[in-house]
Amino acid sequence: MTRDAPLSAVRDVVQERRIDLAAAYRLVHRLGLDDGIYTHISVSLPDAHDRFLINPFGLRFEEVTASNLVTVDMDGNIVDDPLRLGINPAGFTIHSAIHSARKDAICVLHTHTIAGVAVSSLKEGLLPLNQWSLQFTERVAYHDYEGVALDLDERARLIADLGDKLVMVLRNHGMVTCGRSVAEAFKLMHNLERSCRAQLAIQATRAEIAPVTEGVARHTAQQYANLYDSIEVQGMADIEWAAFRRMLERTDPDFMN
Repeated sequence: MTRDAPLSAVRDVVQERRIDLAAAYRLVHRLGLDDGIYTHISVSLPDAHDRFLINPFGLRFEEVTASNLVTVDMDGNIVDDPLRLGINPAGFTIHSAIHSARKDAICVLHTHTIAGVAVSSLKEGLLPLNQWSLQFTERVAYHDYEGVALDLDERARLIADLGDKLVMVLRNHGMVTCGRSVAEAFKLMHNLERSCRAQLAIQATRAEIAPVTEGVARHTAQQYANLYDSIEVQGMADIEWAAFRRMLERTDPDFMN
């Protein structure tokens, strides 16, 4: 191995994270989980744990590419901004808080979908009603609404509420998922969104709900956790993320630019 090999390997990881992050933005748009130019997905940089990549403020998610992402540090300083658009301050507050406190949170994904905002506004929050939502049993944190996330003092409270969980409901606001990879954060959000949509559809029927025992709920959550661990820890191929990537490579190949 040459002296430059480790640096080359880091560069390869950085580029792959850029491409995965751009893919996540395109997928969030494709699935209708975006909110105009608002909400955010970020990924930490492996060669500088005090820096992360996030979207340029003003671009719609279908315009994000691997090369136009903004690099920002934990103090909010812009390190690299190819389009000179800056970033959304509210996005910085949430994402910098999590990246700074949770080194396992390589990717942080935040949404304001109609279903997600609706469930976040319910006192009971997310309910364990079906296979999608059962995976989140005892694995969801809640953070009370404090206004638009512009106050940096909120970061300490947000982190305290998140604890060691990968999923958080921002009450009256939206949803956040964290992942040990972009793929994990995206898949958690994809299932969280479907859980919220299913919950609202079930509740709208006003019919009696078939109960799931606490034991089955916990067992299902552990089954999902084991699957995620087999990919993120044990190195099993992530065939679901690969399938999403292939779809984008066919229909939106410019995301890799």
